[in-house]
Amino acid sequence: MSVNERMDRLLAKARKEPDVKDALLKTQAEREPMEAFCRLAGEYGYPVLPGELLAAGEEYCSNLHKSVNGGATYPLDGWDDLLELFYAALRLIP
Repeated sequence: MSVNERMDRLLAKARKEPDVKDALLKTQAEREPMEAFCRLAGEYGYPVLPGELLAAGEEYCSNLHKSVNGGATYPLDGWDDLLELFYAALRLIP
């Protein structure tokens, strides 16, 4: 299972279980948010490594650049941060 599939399933779990959502959001306040997030994701059965998050975010952003006719001329700030995009999706859950 890819890191994106694990993140999607973790997000689905957070939609169904408010305590999971809250716990995941609290990892943002940790001294090392990515490590805290990865540790908690593993505890919920969706192990994610920090390197996987970084690589998946970079791949996503690179694919966006390639999809623009002629290539993008400037980087898209924050689009390569998969964890921050995940937190944003969590915050959208009512």
